[in-house]
Amino acid sequence: MGKPWQALGPRNAYPTAVRPAAGDFASFTKWDRADACQKFTSLEDALKTLLNTRAWGAAITVVALLLGGCAQPARPPHYRIGFAQCSSKGPWRQAMQAGMERELSFHPDVQLRTLNSHDNSALQKQQIHELIESGIDLLIVSPYESAPVTPAVEEAYRRGIPVVLLDRRTASQAYTAFVGADNVEVGQTAARYAARLLRGHGKVLEVLGSPGSSATSGRHEGFSKALRDYPGLEVVSQVTGNWTESSLKPGLVDALKAHPEVSLIYAHNDGMARAAYLICQELERADEVRIIGVDGLASPGEGIDLVQRGMLKASLLYSPGGEDAIRTALNILHKQPFKRENILGTMVIDSTNVLTMRQQTDKMVSQQQDIERQQGLMEHLEATYASQQHALYAALLSLLGALALGAFAWRSARKNRLINQQLALQNAENVKINHQLSAQNEEISSQRNQLEVMAERARIDTEAKLRFFTNFSHELRTPLTLILGPVEELLGNSAGFSSTQRHDLGLVRRNTQRLLQLVNQLLDFRKIEVGKMAVHATEGNLVSFVREIVDAFEKPARLRDVRLRFLAAEPVLLAWFDGNILDKVFFNLLSNALKFTPEHGQITISLQAADEGRALQVSVTDTGRGISEQDRAHIFEWFYQGDQGAVAKGSGMGLALAQGLVRLHQGRLSFSSQAGSGSTFTVRLPRELPASLRAEEQARPVVLSLDEPEPIEAELTDLAPAPAEAVSETLVLVIEDNAEVNDFLMRKLGASHRVQSAADGYTGFAMATELIPDLIVCDVMMPGLGGLEVVARLRADWRTSHIPVILLTARGAPEQQVEGVQAGADLYLTKPFNPTFLLESVRTLLANRARQREHLRRELSVDAAGLTTQADQKFLADLTAVVEADLSKSNLSVEDVARSLGVSRMQLYRKVKAVLNTGVTDFIQGVRLTKARELLLDDALTIADIAYELGFSSPSYFTASFRARYQLTPSKFRALHASTAP
Repeated sequence: MGKPWQALGPRNAYPTAVRPAAGDFASFTKWDRADACQKFTSLEDALKTLLNTRAWGAAITVVALLLGGCAQPARPPHYRIGFAQCSSKGPWRQAMQAGMERELSFHPDVQLRTLNSHDNSALQKQQIHELIESGIDLLIVSPYESAPVTPAVEEAYRRGIPVVLLDRRTASQAYTAFVGADNVEVGQTAARYAARLLRGHGKVLEVLGSPGSSATSGRHEGFSKALRDYPGLEVVSQVTGNWTESSLKPGLVDALKAHPEVSLIYAHNDGMARAAYLICQELERADEVRIIGVDGLASPGEGIDLVQRGMLKASLLYSPGGEDAIRTALNILHKQPFKRENILGTMVIDSTNVLTMRQQTDKMVSQQQDIERQQGLMEHLEATYASQQHALYAALLSLLGALALGAFAWRSARKNRLINQQLALQNAENVKINHQLSAQNEEISSQRNQLEVMAERARIDTEAKLRFFTNFSHELRTPLTLILGPVEELLGNSAGFSSTQRHDLGLVRRNTQRLLQLVNQLLDFRKIEVGKMAVHATEGNLVSFVREIVDAFEKPARLRDVRLRFLAAEPVLLAWFDGNILDKVFFNLLSNALKFTPEHGQITISLQAADEGRALQVSVTDTGRGISEQDRAHIFEWFYQGDQGAVAKGSGMGLALAQGLVRLHQGRLSFSSQAGSGSTFTVRLPRELPASLRAEEQARPVVLSLDEPEPIEAELTDLAPAPAEAVSETLVLVIEDNAEVNDFLMRKLGASHRVQSAADGYTGFAMATELIPDLIVCDVMMPGLGGLEVVARLRADWRTSHIPVILLTARGAPEQQVEGVQAGADLYLTKPFNPTFLLESVRTLLANRARQREHLRRELSVDAAGLTTQADQKFLADLTAVVEADLSKSNLSVEDVARSLGVSRMQLYRKVKAVLNTGVTDFIQGVRLTKARELLLDDALTIADIAYELGFSSPSYFTASFRARYQLTPSKFRALHASTAP
């Protein structure tokens, strides 16, 4: 039985016309409880009616019946929400359910019915149909698998039932709202954190969730996609953990044993990450393997706790979203605005912020407990109030029975005083709660103030670093000026210099200008940062100004076979601008367009009026490869260098400086780009500028010069290599992406060797396998295929495994030099290098390799132990096996041997010549004669039999070849060894 008087409904619920009159109580003795409850809506209503009619006996009977309880069924909730949960096991799912219950505690008029499918898609589909048929007002679905439950969700959507997808999506767009985190973003964030943790190099093991789960596929997809930006990181193995710890151990133990080089484990949830740590601890690898998990829950043994205890390196926050799902559902039911896509953010929880996260979650738990305690207190007060109300009515019944109206009034007043006391106590409790909330607000304010202080300190530190950087840049201008001045003077009086000397002086001048321009960009950047870059605008024709800049790029574009088009809507477009500032903007945009436009491409510069003639718009469009989606958000950030492919990296200042300079002109720099289709940068400038930006006198003429000065063409006769008869037969391959360094190396090496060059690692490796050079000089830092990877490929290929390699690099740290030598390089030279030392190193390496070949040639009985690499040893073993298999063929040719080995005749010749210092025909002859020595020891074979068995055309030819090799005839050799036999 419930609360009888509450069940009767509100006061005066029935109209006066239907209330019973005095005469209706003549048969009150025949009433039962149902009759009393039907006639009166409340005890107070019954008392007033009966007392007014003076029906005292009837009043006593009716009140007794009412006190007996007219409990009616409780009204159903205003809204009914159905929740099709894929699983309730696991702390993350439990946190989701707890979040829903917390939010629903504020909405007693909402009923939630949860059905658990226990990770069974067929059962979940059946449960969704069951919820639809039960008449729910809104459906929340957390799918286990997307495709199987999609038809059931679409059916609910077609019936007009709002559908909220939680955590995972279906395979259809038929839903009202989605609440959940982006699993792809979680994977990408994990990859970026792993790259930062391992400094871009390391081996990674990925622990997957359940196969077919959208969370598993999304987190794996995001992790794999982001890893493409870090070629130094490699996923060497994947283990399926099915979201549980029990099924993970066998596969993970095998993977860790198979890949001892693993330095990081990325697990798709914190439970599997915890199991991975325990497994690493059993294998005594917990200190060397770093582990990243996903979920970041605050309960004991979960993400935040594991990070704080040092078991995990980090955990990515993946919010369960229970509260957000209920809030979104209520907004939909209440016809309030809501977002269709509610993507919950993620963040990395590691040692830098785990303490703060722990404190925040503990504070939230404490506040939630306070709220629940207060709700419990309110329910207790309501129960007390209902109980006391019942007692009051019982007292009223006693007073009515005794007809003591005075006592009835006194007791009513007394009861009112008790209620007031309860309300006073409740008010005091509310005041106490308000004090607690005020204290919490003060604590939050204190934390915010601390963050502001830390931010200000970081700003001051950054400002100090920039100031030092700027001062250092100022100091660089003096030595650069002292270098550039004498070089310019020498070039101005270069009649006595040879073309080679003039070329070298031009090389010094161009690179000094590059350094000076970088310093100027740094100084301009600093001026913009501190607001010291002034605009001195004059009125001029922007068309002619831009045309002069475009003309400066005509020759470099022609040399690269790039078409340059300039399109102006009108021949004269006047505007106020500072040419000394805008030339840096347009030079940078055109330099970038020329740098990223391939051969046979096109660059279009268009100029036209905009904003109804109040502004001018200059667009630079190229047909390059475009800007990746990842780089677009950071393209105007200072010092940002995105993925530039096979193009040499810049300083990362150009576009940021250009945007700052355009803003000084009160203009706007924007861009549009599509991967594979090129980019368009647009500068929009107002034609009129305020008086404060206008120059008082005419500006000095703008001196136009390219940021990348075009190369000085040297006279081919002076720079050509020495005549062929003066050059060694040795072939040197130069692999260098910088054109000037490449040209410099070719000129230095071309005086004494034949030289070929390649501009990138892929082309260089292909030329090495085709030409089989005697020595390779290779740069380390190259776009695409780097120098270390080139060396590794050369050493792994038997055609090139013998070639000495000299690595050139600006990375001079000892550990970097060790890395180069470990990759297989014979010599590691740091830039800047001494050309004489380089030439002597080349000569020494070639001489050593020649001595090694001579030694092997003398020992042609083919002992492969003298070879330096396993690839060379394998090549010699395969070559010997091919020849021995066809020794009886008198017509065995070099082409036959090359065909059997799968190489060309020239490649085989250069390989044998490089390794053994002999020809292929001589090698075949040597193998035959070596075999002949063995057969001559067998007296059962005649010399003629041996000659024909080994492929000699005649015994006389065999005898002549044997005598030429061993200085005695076969018969004398047999007789000599027969006499020495025991």
